[in-house]
Amino acid sequence: MKKSLLAMIVAAGAMQAGATSYEFDVTLKGYQGEATSSVSYSGQIARHALHNSLKKMVSQGDEAAMLQYLSGTEEGRKLLDPVSKDGFAIKQSSIDELSKGKDLLSSAYDGVITGWPGNPTGQELLKQLVELAADSKQGYDPVNGYDYVQLVSKFAMGAVFYNKAVNHYLEEKLEADQHPNNEAYKEGVPYTGKEHVWDEAFGYFGAPAHGLELTAEEVVQITKQNPEYFAKADANGDGVVDLKSEMAFAHAYYAASIDASAGTNYFHTIMQAFVDGRQLIADAKGERLTDEQRTELKGYAATIATAWQQVIAEAAFKYAGSVYSDLEKIAAVEEAHGDVSKSFRNYVKHWGELKGFALALEAAGRDLGKAQANLDRLIGFSPVLFGDAQVVAQNGKGEFVQASAGSMQEYKLNMLKVQNLLAQQFELKAKLEDKTGGMSDVLKQIDAAGKSAEND
Repeated sequence: MKKSLLAMIVAAGAMQAGATSYEFDVTLKGYQGEATSSVSYSGQIARHALHNSLKKMVSQGDEAAMLQYLSGTEEGRKLLDPVSKDGFAIKQSSIDELSKGKDLLSSAYDGVITGWPGNPTGQELLKQLVELAADSKQGYDPVNGYDYVQLVSKFAMGAVFYNKAVNHYLEEKLEADQHPNNEAYKEGVPYTGKEHVWDEAFGYFGAPAHGLELTAEEVVQITKQNPEYFAKADANGDGVVDLKSEMAFAHAYYAASIDASAGTNYFHTIMQAFVDGRQLIADAKGERLTDEQRTELKGYAATIATAWQQVIAEAAFKYAGSVYSDLEKIAAVEEAHGDVSKSFRNYVKHWGELKGFALALEAAGRDLGKAQANLDRLIGFSPVLFGDAQVVAQNGKGEFVQASAGSMQEYKLNMLKVQNLLAQQFELKAKLEDKTGGMSDVLKQIDAAGKSAEND
């Protein structure tokens, strides 16, 4: 009786472990190889590593080096981030160890981005931002108010990872005639068509395979490579963190960061839907998915896409609040006749994060209707600069054109409108750095400034 009870406990533990980890056995009928796992998304992790490394390079201004990580596919590219540090060893040290021949640019959204001068495609905008970063000082352009480190990173995450996952793998690739589950994805691999399609979407989210076993705070600290959380990252206990399955990247990090700060559940909602969807495919045991199974799978995909979009919108909401706070600090420093350079630098950084995430919302072929046009207008092509100027266009030479655009105080009101719009359009739950309660105060400040100008 005791042995039977022990066996039941062990079996239950094994089932629970399977339900909380993105690990699945081979189900492909007729597979003759040695592989025991059907999970494969190393190409997506390579692109996360390319993004992290590109972000490192933007602040150095070397265009040739940046292009290696944006559009290059050559062998021998060094992994710049994440890299091993004291107490947090990383298994890989090159992009090739993850996957060979991968780039970011060719996977980026190829639709039009209306939130940038000239309406470039997502691919054109990424390349343009890198070129502009190369002409700036360490990725910073104070004249036009651009922080290219933030603009490149936040937009790339949306244009590549979010776009490819929700607009490609979790939508069109789930149709019956796309990579059916009763066939290998390609000759010689140990996974079916639908298994790999789902895996690639999961890879772009950027979560550790054992993400359901982690708290949101643990995911955040793993991304930050906090040595105190190394054991949490090193799921298999081999003494190194394998980027292919044990690191947290990109929107998985942002989802966890929002959850850790606000008590929301974005990370685990997305992670659970990925695991449940993959379990559904595994349970088909290499047979073609029925219409009912695909309908259920599409339900998991919809859960993922909605929550993922909310994560990006939550991040934009937060940084709109940060921009608001920066404008208050600039006004206070100016009133005290102090040096505003540090406050202005923070303002530009936070605006770059806001704008990058807002542009990312456009970069997945998901029509946002009036909300998209309103976001574009409220945020603008640049922050409002000293002298009440703002970028309004690019000329034929690619130079930014500025024009009078209202005061910084009025731009504060725009940030509150941005927060209201995002909260309502995407039904946000966390709403970090919520400044909307101060709208009446801003209106009073604008009114007072107007009366002061009339009396001058």
